Amino acid sequence: MEEPPSGPPPASASLEEIRLKGHIGHLTRSEEKALVEFKKICAEKGFYIPESETGPPSHDDGTLVRYLRARKFVPQDAFAQFKDTELWRKDNKLDALYEKIDIKDYQEARSVYPQWTGRRDKRGIPVYLYEVGKLDSKKMLAYTAATSKAKAKGPSPSRMLRLFALYENLTRFVMPLCSSVPGRPNPESPVDQSNNIVDISKVGLKQFWNLRSHMQDASQLATAHYPETLDRIFIIGAPAFFPTVWGWIKKWFDPITTSKIFILSHDQVKPTLSAFMDVSSIPKKYGGDLDFECGMMPSIDPAIRNCLSLKSPKLEELFLTGPTRWVDGDDGEMTALSVGSVDGKDHKEEVAILHSWATRVATGSSAFPLSKANSYVGVIPQARPESIGIYGQEVPVPVPQTAAEMQPAPAQPKVSSESEAVLPNGSVFKGEPVLENGQPIHQNGTPSKIEIPPPPMQRAETVYMTPASDPSELKQLR
Repeated sequence: MEEPPSGPPPASASLEEIRLKGHIGHLTRSEEKALVEFKKICAEKGFYIPESETGPPSHDDGTLVRYLRARKFVPQDAFAQFKDTELWRKDNKLDALYEKIDIKDYQEARSVYPQWTGRRDKRGIPVYLYEVGKLDSKKMLAYTAATSKAKAKGPSPSRMLRLFALYENLTRFVMPLCSSVPGRPNPESPVDQSNNIVDISKVGLKQFWNLRSHMQDASQLATAHYPETLDRIFIIGAPAFFPTVWGWIKKWFDPITTSKIFILSHDQVKPTLSAFMDVSSIPKKYGGDLDFECGMMPSIDPAIRNCLSLKSPKLEELFLTGPTRWVDGDDGEMTALSVGSVDGKDHKEEVAILHSWATRVATGSSAFPLSKANSYVGVIPQARPESIGIYGQEVPVPVPQTAAEMQPAPAQPKVSSESEAVLPNGSVFKGEPVLENGQPIHQNGTPSKIEIPPPPMQRAETVYMTPASDPSELKQLR
C-alpha cells in the first residue's frame, strides 16, 4: 500500500520566484518561443483568433500558458488538450450554460463543492475551503436527486453541468477580480490558480466511499479542462484510514497535480497556512482570525472591498454567491454582471464596479482603452479619490505602494495656466479652470479631456482580459 504524501511543502514553495516560473511575465526565452508556436498552431487549426484591429484575441495569454505548463511547454501536446477542451466546451455549450444556469441550482451546487472564502494568500491567490464532513448522506442524496431531474443539453451528464458553472466562476469572476486588485506582488502576472484547504476531519470510511464519484468528477474535470488552475491542496484532519483510500484518490489526478497535495498533521496546520496567508485570512478553526465556514457568504478582504462599489447593498449575496462575470468598460472600469436565470427567465444585472483607478494600478493600464488611447474624453475624476462609496458608505481609499507613488508629492499641483493643472501624479487636466487644490471646476457639465502619462507600474507585454462569455466567440469551431 502506497503511503500518501505527508507534511508541509518546502519553505521555498511560498516564495513568488518559485511559483512564478512558467507564468506570464516570467517566461524563459524557450517558453516564450513555445507560446508563439502554440498560438500559431491553434490559429492554423481554427481554434484561436489573434488580436487585430477588429477586436481582442479569442483567448488571453494567461489561459494559453496554463495549457503549456500542463504539458511542459510542448506546443503540440498543449494543443491536443486545448483542442479537446474547446470542442468539449462547444459540445456542452459552456458559455451559454453559465449565462443561463438557474441561480438557485448554481447556489445549491456551490454548497457541495469548494467555496471561495473571499480571501487571498500573500501572493494574491484566492483561497478556497472544502469541508467534506458537512456533505452528509442526506444532503448528497437531495443534491443527486435534483441534478438527476435536470436535462443535459450536451454529451456530459446533467450532474456535471452545475460543476462546470463553478469552474467558470473561478476563471470568469474570482481570478479576474484577484488579478485586478492593487497591492499584490507581481501584478505583471495574472492570477490563474487557487489554493484549497480540504478538511476531511469527521469523515468516516463509508462517507468517503459514498462521495468518491462526487469528488472524482471535480478532480478529473479540472485536470482535463481547467489545467494548472491549482496551486496547492492542503488536506487537514486526515483520518487513520486515509492511507487505505489514497490508492484510488491519487488516480483522479495527474502526477503534477498529485505533487501539489500536502497532508498536514494537527501541529502543522497553522504554521503551514501562516507561511502562505495572513492570519486574518485563515479560518478560525485552523488557528486564524477569519470567521468563515462552508455555507457562509465569502468574507471579502479589505483590500478588495476598498476597490469595489456595489450597485445596492441588497446585491451583495447575488454578487458573491451567484454566477457572475466581469466586463471591461470603455472608461477603464470593470463591471460585474450577475447572469443566469430566475424562474426560467434570463437574468442579467449590473451588481458591482471595480473602480478604474484600482484596475489601472493593478494592470499598468495596458489592457484598457484609457491607456491605449492615452487620453479620455469625459467628466474629470480626481487623480485618486479620497474615498469611494462601498456597500452604501464612504470608506478611505488605500494608496498603492508603487515605487513612483512612494515619493513625496508637492503640497500643491503645478498650475501652468487658467485652464491647465499638472497634478502630483503627472496627470494633466485641461479645458477647465481649476481650484487652488487642483480639483477641476465643471461648467455646465461640459466634459474635459484628460491626458494620462504612461503609468508608473508597467506590466509585461501580454494580453490579459476577462475570459469571453459570448457564445459567438466559438463561431470558428462550428
